Amino acid sequence: MAMATSPYVSDALAEGTVDAVVIGGGAAGLNGALILARSRRSVVVIDSGSPRNAPAEAVHGLLALDGTPPSEILRRGREQVRQYGGRVVSGEVVAAESAAPSADGDLRFTVTLADGRHITARRILVATGLTDVLPEVPGLAEHWGHSVVHCPYCHGWEVRDEPIGILATGPASIDHAFLFRQLTEDLTYFTHGTDLDEGSRARFAARGIHVVDTPVTEVVNDAEGALAGVRLADGQVVARRVLAVAAQLQARTQGLEGLGLPVRDLPKGRGFASGTAGTAEVPGVWVAGNVTDLVAQVGASAAAGALAGADINRTLAIADTDAALQKIAEASPQAATR
Repeated sequence: MAMATSPYVSDALAEGTVDAVVIGGGAAGLNGALILARSRRSVVVIDSGSPRNAPAEAVHGLLALDGTPPSEILRRGREQVRQYGGRVVSGEVVAAESAAPSADGDLRFTVTLADGRHITARRILVATGLTDVLPEVPGLAEHWGHSVVHCPYCHGWEVRDEPIGILATGPASIDHAFLFRQLTEDLTYFTHGTDLDEGSRARFAARGIHVVDTPVTEVVNDAEGALAGVRLADGQVVARRVLAVAAQLQARTQGLEGLGLPVRDLPKGRGFASGTAGTAEVPGVWVAGNVTDLVAQVGASAAAGALAGADINRTLAIADTDAALQKIAEASPQAATR
């Protein structure tokens, strides 16, 4: 699930070659750009304007910013990147690929936007985030981010003591149930066609978690449109005010195929592989945030973006030094060896 945010004034796309292009204007991308901009690097953030947490009313569990709307955090982030000379451009990347290196051998990449504009960069930070793939249950998606939640740490306090239902999607939902049981004594686990072993059933019974094996066919609303429960295949309606769903997590990789980044299968979905500080297997490319760490919250994603930005700046500093040394050598071979 992804939702577009309200539009904002976009910067002009930089001309010539920039030090770094950041693909993705969420917490990871903006914090990476902030580190680079503060290091006096020319950096452009390409933001499609569809952050994963757009439906949520507030970000929680983020020190000093708990309760702040996601849109406000992103607005402040864009302002801060711009404060240090970075640019934030509204657009959708449809292609990103390696280009011919510079005369001194430094890496180059070309990034193309949906409207045909393109930009050349020395390094790329991919921070495109992910999409939550919800079960195909009628009425479920319309409550996403409000009465249908996924994270006990992001939304748990706000739904405490409510009648909560776990709509199972697989083995990960079992742990999900224990986490939400911490928040309410009225918890029902809908297996919804997934397996639930006898050991887990016994553990659920010990914690007072009710199990329903009849499949869920739709979400039921009350007269005001609020979530009121779920209808089962036998016609029975089980009253619930909140549904927790461990959605499958799918990294946003569209338009990035030309970079050749390896994708890995994880227990909760698929994302780009990454190494220390977000390094990718493709030289000159870094990945950060939910596109590689599927379960990272806003704070962790921002921290990952900062680490990647710092590492990008480090490699650029080395490349700048190598280029300066090469220039001296070409001008005076003897001077370069002293």
